[in-house]
Amino acid sequence: MSVGSGGRGRAERSSCQGARGPEAAPPPQARSEGPPEPEAPGRPEMVRGVAGWGCFWLWCSACVLAQGLRIHEYLYFQVLSPGDIRYIFTVTPAKDFGGVFHTRYEQIQLVPADPPEACGPLNNGFFIQDQIALVERGGCSFLSKTRVVQDHGGRAVIISDNAADNDSFYVEMIQDSSHRTADIPALFLLGRDGYMIRRSLEQHGLPWAIISIPVNVTSIPTFELLQPPWTLW
Repeated sequence: MSVGSGGRGRAERSSCQGARGPEAAPPPQARSEGPPEPEAPGRPEMVRGVAGWGCFWLWCSACVLAQGLRIHEYLYFQVLSPGDIRYIFTVTPAKDFGGVFHTRYEQIQLVPADPPEACGPLNNGFFIQDQIALVERGGCSFLSKTRVVQDHGGRAVIISDNAADNDSFYVEMIQDSSHRTADIPALFLLGRDGYMIRRSLEQHGLPWAIISIPVNVTSIPTFELLQPPWTLW
């Protein structure tokens, strides 16, 4: 379900069937010297099965290359500090507004907006300049929040759901009816993830977190171990 403002509509995670990418070329055939080896009974079926899985993985790799750092409409960022939430979080880009990441930020501040809904001038706008703002859903449209952060010089905005118990449903952020535009990336974060990040910062008395974004999870062997333990996977 598409949502352009603070409504309660939600969209479930997309499936792998929605990914698009160029078809991967088949692996080169190994040359054999001498007569072919006789096949044991049942071996042709096994070889075809292995080849099928090989083609599947090659196709998935091609999807990743075609999407860059985006996989099946998801993006990922990792919290580097505070250490108690040093996990990889999943976000979804806005559907029809906002920009894209043209570079990876190895270390950048994730600054909770004040006020959290960011529907007007920010009290801590100075700290959001050249950083990424963490904003809460509600009060105004997603596009309005994005423009407020953009006007304060933010590099991107992460908008978390205002339902702290939401740990599995992603809202599809769309334009409002104002015909305005925004240039910075706008990403949606699960409410549970946003709540846990803010709570950790409050407990440590920190004004912001340090994150790396976007993260290419295909290059991280321990990706599954770095996912938030409170989130459904």
